[in-house]
Amino acid sequence: MTRPVRVAITLGLVLACATPIVAQMPKYHVTVTTDSKADFSKFKTYTWENGWQAYDKTVHANIRASVDRQLTAVGLEKRESGPADLLVTYASLRRIDVDLKAKPSKDGTRPQYDVGTLVVLLLDPGTRNELFRGRVDKPIVLEPEKVQPVVDSAVTEMFAKYPTRQK
Repeated sequence: MTRPVRVAITLGLVLACATPIVAQMPKYHVTVTTDSKADFSKFKTYTWENGWQAYDKTVHANIRASVDRQLTAVGLEKRESGPADLLVTYASLRRIDVDLKAKPSKDGTRPQYDVGTLVVLLLDPGTRNELFRGRVDKPIVLEPEKVQPVVDSAVTEMFAKYPTRQK
């Protein structure tokens, strides 16, 4: 699949999920997929590439800092520029889930939950193939001082499934 096709598909999925979703209260979880042919023990360096960044600059910085900490923990060194073994990018979005199983309130509304989706990709810089894709959907808080712990928890949970950490 060519890069423009992958970008168009991913953008379409992000845009489709960005609108408020009416659904029952789902179970939130982390999903990780990896390229089974890739030898993750050989990767030593990474560099960032812009993706669909969080609109809020503080949240963006929190996400990047959390991912940087996890990549350092698995033995990767960040490079600001130049060649690297991996390209790292992420996409984030916020949506509202509605619990259709709950009883409506007196005004007819049902409980709503702010949910964040974070997708982190590690790409082969030569082919741009995905080597690692971590996705987390999680209820979020909107107070700025509470964002960092939620981001840290989500990214830590995602990278707990990184291949070199597997038994």
